[in-house]
Amino acid sequence: MAAECVLEAPDPKEMNEEALWELINDNRHRISLGVRPCILIPYLRQVRVLTELDEDEILSCHNLTNRCMRTSYMLDLLRTQGRNGAIALLEGLMIHYPTLYSQVTGRKPSTEPSRFSGLIKYSELTEYLIRAVTGMQKELQEARGEATRMGTRCKSLESEVGQLVEREQKSRQLQSESEQLQRLLSSLQREVTKLKDEKCDLYIRYTAVIEEKSAMSGRLHDLNLQVYQLQTELQSVHTENEIQKQHSLRCRSAPESPQLQEEVRKLRSQLEKAEKLDPARQDILAQDLAEAINSQVELAEQLRCCREENEKLLRDKQGLLEQKEKLSLQVQQLSLDVKMHQQKTTVVLNQMRELQAERDQAYLSRDEAQAIIARILAEKDTLRSQLVELQETVFTLQAKRSYEVQQQSPDEKKVSWQRLSSSCEEEPPPPRRRLCRMDAVNPESMSSFTSENEDPGASSVRSRNAQPPSPESLRRREEILNSDSCLETAETDSLLDDFVFLPDGQQTLSLEWSEDQKPPELSSSGGSDSMSLTRTSAPPFLVRSRPKAIRVNGRVLSISFQGDALLSQLTVVGGNKTGVFVHQVTAGSAAHKVGINPGSQIVEVKYEQKEKALKMVLEDSTSEEAAWALGQVTGLCHLSLRPRQDDYEALLQQLQTNTTSSGDSFYIRVNTSLAAGTGGTLAVSCNDILHVTNTRPTDAEDLWYASQVHPCQLLDLQSGTVPNYYRAQRLLIRTIEDLNFQIKKYKKDGQVVPRGQQKAVRVVSTWRQGRNPLWVSVEKESTTSSVSGSPSSSKCCVTLMPYTLVTPHFPPVCRPVLLLPTILGRVLDKKLASWQGFELCEPETLSSSEHAARLQRSEILEECEQAENCCYSLQNVEKVMKKGIHCVLPLGLDCVRRLQRFEIFPIIIFVSQSARSARKLRSKLQRDSRSEEQLLACSRREEPLLDKLPCLYRSVAPDSWCDQTSLLTSLRTVIWEEQRKIVWVESDPW
Repeated sequence: MAAECVLEAPDPKEMNEEALWELINDNRHRISLGVRPCILIPYLRQVRVLTELDEDEILSCHNLTNRCMRTSYMLDLLRTQGRNGAIALLEGLMIHYPTLYSQVTGRKPSTEPSRFSGLIKYSELTEYLIRAVTGMQKELQEARGEATRMGTRCKSLESEVGQLVEREQKSRQLQSESEQLQRLLSSLQREVTKLKDEKCDLYIRYTAVIEEKSAMSGRLHDLNLQVYQLQTELQSVHTENEIQKQHSLRCRSAPESPQLQEEVRKLRSQLEKAEKLDPARQDILAQDLAEAINSQVELAEQLRCCREENEKLLRDKQGLLEQKEKLSLQVQQLSLDVKMHQQKTTVVLNQMRELQAERDQAYLSRDEAQAIIARILAEKDTLRSQLVELQETVFTLQAKRSYEVQQQSPDEKKVSWQRLSSSCEEEPPPPRRRLCRMDAVNPESMSSFTSENEDPGASSVRSRNAQPPSPESLRRREEILNSDSCLETAETDSLLDDFVFLPDGQQTLSLEWSEDQKPPELSSSGGSDSMSLTRTSAPPFLVRSRPKAIRVNGRVLSISFQGDALLSQLTVVGGNKTGVFVHQVTAGSAAHKVGINPGSQIVEVKYEQKEKALKMVLEDSTSEEAAWALGQVTGLCHLSLRPRQDDYEALLQQLQTNTTSSGDSFYIRVNTSLAAGTGGTLAVSCNDILHVTNTRPTDAEDLWYASQVHPCQLLDLQSGTVPNYYRAQRLLIRTIEDLNFQIKKYKKDGQVVPRGQQKAVRVVSTWRQGRNPLWVSVEKESTTSSVSGSPSSSKCCVTLMPYTLVTPHFPPVCRPVLLLPTILGRVLDKKLASWQGFELCEPETLSSSEHAARLQRSEILEECEQAENCCYSLQNVEKVMKKGIHCVLPLGLDCVRRLQRFEIFPIIIFVSQSARSARKLRSKLQRDSRSEEQLLACSRREEPLLDKLPCLYRSVAPDSWCDQTSLLTSLRTVIWEEQRKIVWVESDPW
């Protein structure tokens, strides 16, 4: 019957692709357990269904930890080859695993050329079969030799294990027997003690019985004497009676006297009495004698039994002593064995400690090497920064030279200014750029610049623009690097070079120049030319979106005085959390004369500067921001103070006890990776959350004191310093320029740009109308300029943000789940929703009026193409969340901001894609009429949009999963981890 079944099985060459892979998938478990990929791969490479890259991935991938996983992954790769992959797999099984081939296909294996599909030529097939047979014979011989050696080794190990087990069993048995004998010995000792006590009692009783016996023998002797006396008396009476009878017979004839008769009568009565009394006494005495003899016999018998028991106990005691000696010898032997095993164990532990020490030494060596590499990289970065500063100095000098040359031709300059001013009046505000400049410069702060007739040498090699440098700039950079000239370094731009006041003039000018233009020329509002930008401009600060300081309603005092060098007259303490307080007042200063005392909170300060009335609100400002703002005060100023002595003393007490380092406290999201440095500088990565607790440390300049935050709780972890906003902004620009320079270099050399494992930069820009978003405390109040009533032009500020303020949220229920890329989400949403604890968000059809009303309330998350007025609404998501389960969102990225408006924060998971990972999902994509190219394009299109989201997201690496099941398992683990974390949301910088 088996032979008939084999002959009736269909030929795999006649089956189509689906039938072949259905046959293989039905036996997938059997193939995964019985096949070694390293044996089949040579044939699969020969028939060209696997490449060298596939072979390397199967055999050396770290995620494939065992042979079954490698075999399963090999089947997935062959599945991508279609029918040829299935035929090649079956032919490989027919050559190397004939039994498994018969079990899978139901046909007898054969190496005839006609049985092969023709994927390989006849000569190549013959050569491969010869090599395969030769290799199999060698492997068979080696396997047999190895099996023989392993069998011998196994037998020896089994014998050793058996001996050890027997010895262990014997030792356990001897130990149990020893314990039993000890318990028996203790019980016997207790019994011997009892017997000794009984023996003593018997001796006492025996002595008493002997004494009673002697007393009875004495009494018996007395009774015998009495009996003997009575017998003698009886005999004497009998003899007398005989004599009297004979005398009476002789004297018959004589008359009997009455006296004699009376005596005879008395004698006869006495004789009768004697005859009556003597037998009873004799019986009593005989009975007593018999009882005494019996008791004596019993006591003798008991004494004999006690002596026998005593002898038996002595013999048992001797036997127990002999057993005790034997057990003591065995215990000594076992103790020696235990000591020997302990010595062996100690040797093994010492070897393990040595191995651990060697491992620790290797780790230390590796850490030292990494530290050396990090130090070398840091030195390299330092040298690079020094080189850039030298380059900037060179081009600054060149710019000054160009400026001096242009000063010599005022007519040309006037014409250029008129041409530029007219163009600025006609052109609208510049559109939003993709990458924005670091320096937040208001367009109205400049008065003139020339874009024509520009000297190429006046442009800096390292552009201050966030966009990558032009090819001309790169060429000049290479020329300067190769030159031997040495120029004197100049002072770098300070903190005040990157901020401009809010003017109210009519002139409008932008500093968003390209690299082919030179820096603008400046002129005052009165028309007089100046050499450079004013250095009284403000440093950049964060947008005011952090929680405001606690405001205490109370009387506010307004004091006016001459505030020249205000920071020399008073010092401040505090921050955005506690408020800014006056700490010390210099005696004899103007502030001291007007009655300003320590403990007053500075609410706001007003002063005039360059015909502009400025108001600085310090109620919510940080310590760094307040120090800068007060340092800008010159001339007459108006301080608004609020007395808060109790809060001030509480803050001083906290500072003295080191409970807090300042009055600052806010959370930021880092948008660039920063390496660790000397002096306790933290090493942070992009998208890390930091808790800033001091913006003006006493022992550090241009640094903030911050701590890393626990992902699941509001707890501070490792503390240290990080660059402040301005310094981090410069580092961000430098990082972007370096990345663009590397990308251009790779493209120029024709190389593939490597894909980094960790994100280095997150580009976040802001472009707010009206007020400079980096200026928290300063607000324009009015102007004293002669030109009044003229409408100010549109104000805008474009800048890159190295840090963004975030606020924590603790969602009480299961958060919705959004899978990206969108195409992959459509494939996996239903599969994920079928698991316990998940449910797919279903669309609903609304009426026209209800649809319009919800659309007006922004409750429509996304429109559905199934029918008119069919959409995914907020109510559908809330309905699923009320069940206490995760709502799987089949939506795009646009729904995130809509959900966050209603305090719903979805878990965003982005599954990174590569060409190799996309091949693993080919069958699933084909079912949804999708292709691998569409998935990769969608991934590349949506990945940059993730950085614009106001919340964090989670990425899944493409090499962390091998099939759909492992991907879903990884996603479930990621969802569980993200649900436990705090949700950090940043305010909209636009």
